[in-house]
Order: sequence, then structure tokens, then C-alpha cells
Amino acid sequence: MTLQEIVIFILVGALIGWLAGLFMKSHHGFWMNCLLGIVGSALGQFIAGLIGLVGGTITLLIVDVVGACLVIALARLLFGKKF
Repeated sequence: MTLQEIVIFILVGALIGWLAGLFMKSHHGFWMNCLLGIVGSALGQFIAGLIGLVGGTITLLIVDVVGACLVIALARLLFGKKF
């Protein structure tokens, strides 16, 4: 990955985290949502690659949001209702 791709991945992951935070009604702040979104985006793309899901930009964005929602749900399981 080039530096430009890494920066774009982080920015898109942060946006995805913000959206997932809205969907999941998380109450732990913008920056934590962004961090969880970056992790969830990577997780979603990894899982999509494992199952052979390929598609366009919209498909990947949906996969990223679902991955971020899964990470937020996992954080709630591990750390309680504050997530």
C-alpha cells in the first residue's frame, strides 16, 4: 500500500465509524467511533475477501459499515453498556 492509499483508508474508515456510531447509537464519542470504524473497515474487508465477495465502491462501503457495526457490538459485549 502506498502512503496515499493508507491515508484514504484511514479517512474513509473514520467516516465509516461515524456512520456506524449513528446506526448503533453508541455514546462514546467521535474519536472512538472513528477508531472503531477504521478497525471495523479493515475487518469487514478481510471477511469479504475470505468469502470471495467482490464488488464496486458501494458494496465495499456497505461491507465497511457492517464491519464497523460488528466491532461496536463486540466492544459492547466486552466492555458493557457504555459502548
